[in-house]
Amino acid sequence: MNGQRIGYLRVSTLDQHSERQLDGIEVDKTFTDKASGKDTKRPQLELLMSFVRNGDTVIIHSMDRLARNLDDLRWILCSRAFGHRQIIFLSRETIVEERG
Repeated sequence: MNGQRIGYLRVSTLDQHSERQLDGIEVDKTFTDKASGKDTKRPQLELLMSFVRNGDTVIIHSMDRLARNLDDLRWILCSRAFGHRQIIFLSRETIVEERG
């Protein structure tokens, strides 16, 4: 795949630092939300979902940075933005390959 490597970061409070989440990982573009995990309004996640293209790799520190729970993760992965594209979600904990 020749897509971009896109980072998504989320911190729960304004005084937390997001930089260490993808420390040492090279990305072409980064989207960062400063919002609680229970907050459903994450503007940067919405921008990421409209930005990604077929073949891109979305890199996150861990699944809990992307989704609040399993249902939320399922909704994100099956959304219009991700559902019909081949996108690799790379986490320091696991790799999820979504094929559309």
